[in-house]
Amino acid sequence: MSAISRREFVKSASTYAAAAGFLSAGVLELHANPLGLPIGCQTWPVRDMIAKDFPGTIKVLADAGFQMVELCSPVGYADSGFAGLAKYSGTELRKILSDAGVGCISSHFGITELRENQERAIAWAKDVGLTQMLVPSLDGPKNPTMDDVKRAADEYNKMAERAAKAGIQQGLHNEDFELSMVDGKRTYDVLFGLLDPKLVKFQFQVSTISKGYDAAEYFTKYPGRFISMHVQGWSAEAKTVMPVGQDSLDWKKIFSAAKTGGIKNYFVEMDFEKMKASVPYLRKLQV
Repeated sequence: MSAISRREFVKSASTYAAAAGFLSAGVLELHANPLGLPIGCQTWPVRDMIAKDFPGTIKVLADAGFQMVELCSPVGYADSGFAGLAKYSGTELRKILSDAGVGCISSHFGITELRENQERAIAWAKDVGLTQMLVPSLDGPKNPTMDDVKRAADEYNKMAERAAKAGIQQGLHNEDFELSMVDGKRTYDVLFGLLDPKLVKFQFQVSTISKGYDAAEYFTKYPGRFISMHVQGWSAEAKTVMPVGQDSLDWKKIFSAAKTGGIKNYFVEMDFEKMKASVPYLRKLQV
């Protein structure tokens, strides 16, 4: 609705009640969802569905209430159910998503595929309409030396510089190597000091609370260094992943700290039923 038509609409006495209802709904919509961000989900948990029917799966996710998805590269994740995406061009993928009313600005890529052909990965990302390229891990050794960590960080800084020239923000998830220790410190923390804050942003895996990595703590400790997070509910008592809102985590605290961290989008990542069960809580959560 244009600004002019809105004014005319509100001025009309005969439609005052309708206008009041419309504006109230608009206010609620503005404050719906934490941080006013679209509710997103990672496609990894539904990879088996995607392997059979990508357009149908996107529709299922949209019907479940997800407004944004994060993909996985058909090259780097070919063995995990995403190889079939290669039959679509990037622009065709963009249209499938758009037709379902689902946004997509982020995808995961394997570090190996970026080593082998980052130019191809960037071209695909641009065609799909991505602005963020994430890697799950820098893939260093389980018990790294400081030199190992420095080499991994140096390599990724160079990759991120090439991506930045193409208008893409490179990001790093925290799995495996990032959760190791080096010289008595968490490798993850060391990487914050080695990776260029302008070139590399971080994506936080909330379920790493099970290993002592607290989302709110990291968002506060490293302001502006994050771009997104993978959201999982966690039961401290049962020691298991739970739907968001049915767990023991303080989500208001996490999302409030996410503002400081710099979070621009988030993706629920659990099995489909848990993801779907998380949507009502996220719709109502105001931060």
